[in-house]
Amino acid sequence: MSGLLRIVTRRAAPVLRGHTITQKANVFGAPAKENIGPVETGIALAMFSLAILGPSGWILAHLEDYKKKQ
Repeated sequence: MSGLLRIVTRRAAPVLRGHTITQKANVFGAPAKENIGPVETGIALAMFSLAILGPSGWILAHLEDYKKKQ
């Protein structure tokens, strides 16, 4: 059985590897159309922090409630 498996893999492997699709990323090097100020940057960082840390903070703050058996 292992001999048959070797024969199949020797013949199938080059066929499977031969037709690979090359992906190219669309990267643009132009400057931004609008400048983002420090206020917008601060608001964005605050929102991302709240979105990431908010749920875990809620769970940690209410951990004793979750430990209680109902």
